[in-house]
Amino acid sequence: MTLTATRAPQRRTAEKPALRERNPGRFLILTILLVLLLLIVAPLLVVAVNAVKSPADYAANGPLSLPGKLHWQGIVDFWNRVDFGLKLWNSFITSLAVAVLGVILSVLNAYALGIGRVRGRLWFLVFFLIANLLPQEVLVYPLYYLSKQFGLYDSLFSIIIIFTVIQSAFGTYLLTSVYTEFPKELLEAAAIDGAGKWRALWRVVVPVSRPTLAVLFTFFFIWTWNEFFLPLIFLISNDNQTVPVALGVLQGDRMMDATTTSASALIGIIPAMVFFLIFQRTLTRGIAAGAIK
Repeated sequence: MTLTATRAPQRRTAEKPALRERNPGRFLILTILLVLLLLIVAPLLVVAVNAVKSPADYAANGPLSLPGKLHWQGIVDFWNRVDFGLKLWNSFITSLAVAVLGVILSVLNAYALGIGRVRGRLWFLVFFLIANLLPQEVLVYPLYYLSKQFGLYDSLFSIIIIFTVIQSAFGTYLLTSVYTEFPKELLEAAAIDGAGKWRALWRVVVPVSRPTLAVLFTFFFIWTWNEFFLPLIFLISNDNQTVPVALGVLQGDRMMDATTTSASALIGIIPAMVFFLIFQRTLTRGIAAGAIK
């Protein structure tokens, strides 16, 4: 009993120097991460502070000072000036439709290429890879011509169709690499139970790959929400504009003071941040599941 009692403290004291040696490196890494976090968050904080300042307070004290009192009139004026509620609804409907349809189209394409192993599979993947690398400026004229021919110009349907195809190109390329390594035992068990290809897709493949699909859905929504160039060209009516287009057109068309500009930037980015925070856990689980696989 005495030997074991004396050995235990020695073992504990032997472990303490090792822990102390790790602390400086860990502290340095945490410090660097904290500095990087502050560099990322600082511009957002400056925008938020200036959004609740009065123009006189901003002119007197500058952009880095704290407001003497909260001034919400800039946010109210911007909201009413651009009918921001309608722009918010247009962006939400467009981003949600593209995210849902893009994931469905990506699943169907990747199921045919990754599990179905259709002929010319490699060339299809090369095509989707090249499609991901094309800049949007190359697509403007043919898409403009087609939308005019089909009567979809200046309509949210045109943006939904265009971005569904664009986002699904990336989703197809990503999901095909996932479905290529899909466990064949699950598909064989489903076939033994009498499941056809369509039923195996929705009852076996989709539930297993749900974390990856959740990541794609989140990315598609945020990417579509932040799109500016193509919506600027295809949505010319005020009632059809999305949030980024409304912000860009207003700043280029009318003179706005710094506080109103900060207010527009703040309420323009808040919806995307809220969506990301809501789906942050789903996104983390999806990435972790993909790393484990």
